[in-house]
Amino acid sequence: MDLPYTRIKGGVCAARNFHGNAVSCGIKDPSSKRLDLSLIYSTQECRSAGMFTQNRIKAAPVRISQSHLRAENIRAIITNSGNANACTGPNGMQDARNMTKETARLLKLKQREVAVCSTGVIGLPMPMMRIEPHYGSLVDGLDPKKGDQVAKAIITSDTHEKEFAISLEIGGKRVRIGGCAKGAGMINPNMATMLCYITTDAKVSQSCLESATEEAVENTFNRITIDGDTSTNDSVIVLSNGAADNKILRRGTKDCSNFTHALQFVMNKLAKAIVRDGERVTKFVTLEVKGARSHLDAKKIAQAVANSSLVKASWNGNDPNWGRIIHAVGYAGASIREELLNISYGTKIACEGGLQSSTNPEVLRNIVSKPEFSITIDLGLGEGHYRIYASDLSPEYVDFNRSEYAYWKQARQDGLV
Repeated sequence: MDLPYTRIKGGVCAARNFHGNAVSCGIKDPSSKRLDLSLIYSTQECRSAGMFTQNRIKAAPVRISQSHLRAENIRAIITNSGNANACTGPNGMQDARNMTKETARLLKLKQREVAVCSTGVIGLPMPMMRIEPHYGSLVDGLDPKKGDQVAKAIITSDTHEKEFAISLEIGGKRVRIGGCAKGAGMINPNMATMLCYITTDAKVSQSCLESATEEAVENTFNRITIDGDTSTNDSVIVLSNGAADNKILRRGTKDCSNFTHALQFVMNKLAKAIVRDGERVTKFVTLEVKGARSHLDAKKIAQAVANSSLVKASWNGNDPNWGRIIHAVGYAGASIREELLNISYGTKIACEGGLQSSTNPEVLRNIVSKPEFSITIDLGLGEGHYRIYASDLSPEYVDFNRSEYAYWKQARQDGLV
């Protein structure tokens, strides 16, 4: 069901009574002036929900934020980019705690009301001597018109900031939902090297907010892949402060369902933006698997195909090589019958009944040569279906990710390693 959404400006600060700010600390490079420390803050109490990486190696800020989120009343999120604060031991945990402690002190909040997130290089100690002097200016500069600065400050290998916001009628009032996200590499279902912050002024019950967040993440950020890697820092945090003063949205009601749909709409815009801005990608591919015996079978096949290096390389080469797709279908661990399997590029069938179709290969090549196209895999066995958004794999991606030596060199100069 389509709801009458109106796109609005403001990103993560579009919702009423949410303020933001960002400053430059030189976290990764002392000579850089890029924004790398940000803060989101609600001037009134919030309900909060979140989801985090499923990687068993979790960064210190993830562990701290998960702990604070149990109180369900996060009001502020402080984020640094340039250093993941992952695999940094007890000192890293203390650094993350201190970031929440000092932020809470300046905002006159309880420490558990502050979440902390980090993104960047794994394994390097945090250069706290460059972060700590900037807490005061970060808090003093909070403003409802600085959502774009927050979006800029959280990116790492992204080429641009990602933000989106809407307003809609719900619960008898006009409410707003806005957010920002970062991510360009190490992107895979079960979230990725990504951060996403969503704020809303809708008044939402805790159970509705949690179920809406879980469902929206599953259908958006868990359905994108760039390179098949899942990192240590992935975090999605949703804050609701109720400033719209609508009738409270309760789980199981139509209003909660409509809110979930709207939240998913915003997250889907941000998720697709992540794939389109993937590290050195040239293709955005919508991959649809249908006709599977179950939803799980469709999911297995979609993920196997979307993460196949051979398939992704063929997309980069404008090659409609359905043979690479069908071989990935075969090893995905799902029920299939080869003689029923069809594969289409756009509306043109490439493989019919497990065999080469009569479609002119040049027609297929023209489709794959476009920057965005769709592929449909029809198994002909049942009602299971699954959609995933994927990218190609380019030689430039390999070159871009060959070394992070410069960051370690700077850490040695700082006396951190």
